[in-house]
Amino acid sequence: MTELIAEDQDLELEREVPQWLRCDVLDGEAREQAMGMMRRLTVNLRNQTTDQADSTMEEPIDNYLDPDVFKSEVDLIFKRIPLPLALSAELPEKNSFKAIEAVGVPVVMTRDAKGVAHAMLNVCRHRGALLCEGRGSARALTCPYHAWSFSMDGGELKGVYGESTFGEFDKSERGLIELPCVEKHGVIFVCLTPGLVMDIDSWLGEWGPQLASLKLDECHVFSSRMMPGPNWKATIEGYLEAYHFAATHPNTVFTVNHGNTMVFDGFGPHERLGFALRTIDDVVDGPEEAWDPSHHVGAIFWTFPGFSIAGGWRQRMTVALCLPTGKVDESITEHRIVVRHAIDETVQHDLEVMRDWFYDVVYNEDYLTQYGVQKGVAATGGHTQVFGRNEIGVQYLHQTINRLIDENYQEGYTKPRVV
Repeated sequence: MTELIAEDQDLELEREVPQWLRCDVLDGEAREQAMGMMRRLTVNLRNQTTDQADSTMEEPIDNYLDPDVFKSEVDLIFKRIPLPLALSAELPEKNSFKAIEAVGVPVVMTRDAKGVAHAMLNVCRHRGALLCEGRGSARALTCPYHAWSFSMDGGELKGVYGESTFGEFDKSERGLIELPCVEKHGVIFVCLTPGLVMDIDSWLGEWGPQLASLKLDECHVFSSRMMPGPNWKATIEGYLEAYHFAATHPNTVFTVNHGNTMVFDGFGPHERLGFALRTIDDVVDGPEEAWDPSHHVGAIFWTFPGFSIAGGWRQRMTVALCLPTGKVDESITEHRIVVRHAIDETVQHDLEVMRDWFYDVVYNEDYLTQYGVQKGVAATGGHTQVFGRNEIGVQYLHQTINRLIDENYQEGYTKPRVV
């Protein structure tokens, strides 16, 4: 993918950078934090180092393979925490919907006639058929099997086809099963357990302002593709370190990013990473007044358990959500291209190139490698992996998983093994 390099001088920037690429998302406190990340990156570059954990860490391979550990992850984490299942921009209008399968659970999110977001199980209360797929718009959710229809504002059963011949039953007991749902900072969060109280502000904590600073509620979704992968942890690990860039991406990512160089910050269970784009070489020794973190820092905003926003300071970004399927050795990633500018024929080709480039790199280079990891750990069960000090984001992920299982532990579940 072609990287556009901003010139140091304001006049040159005005002349060289197209209007659609300029981004003013970095303002106020967000810009100060971005500049702080860039300062830290320049120090790491000069010293040929990276942010590091206090020590290396061993992770038992059985934690990637054991179906009982996986059940603990699903029941004690994925079915209890707020999952970022949609961007607000994916339900852009009233009476719109998005359907997705999350950890084997079919979910439909709607925006009702008043503009309020809701989430329900995507399951008809007649015979259990899936109501809808993908994204769309409708005044009601109508089952494709027998045409029962449900409201967009919570799933009340509104219509029964052939009701006069169907017979008597309590319609009030046959509405869709609602799921806790909150829309915050341009993201729709859903809890997969009906009735569970979801405190989104507590869950996000200090991460909330970080997410808000990206102004996702002002964005548009250009494309969305689903990408299969191996175990969810093996898949997500690749998003959280720069150590693999040189070996895995020698002709792609490594050409525009320095490898094994990053800055890391943890915010509760969430992570913010900054990779050093090679354009930083042109300004690293220059005055800070000429710095533009959006052009020199590859920022990753990562919301647990697998919601990654790359390029969030730019006009165009990738947004990925990786979740387990119902099987320990499978995951599925929704990979989206999201933009801040209008989408029309003048940018269609460029966005298609960006979409295809990112999909090919992530799947053919990252995910196929991680499928190999899945086979490798299966062949060496009982041993451990070792995470380097320079893989601090990966260490933080596993420490968070262990902590959340401990906090939510219930008798009868299996805890991850710890060295």
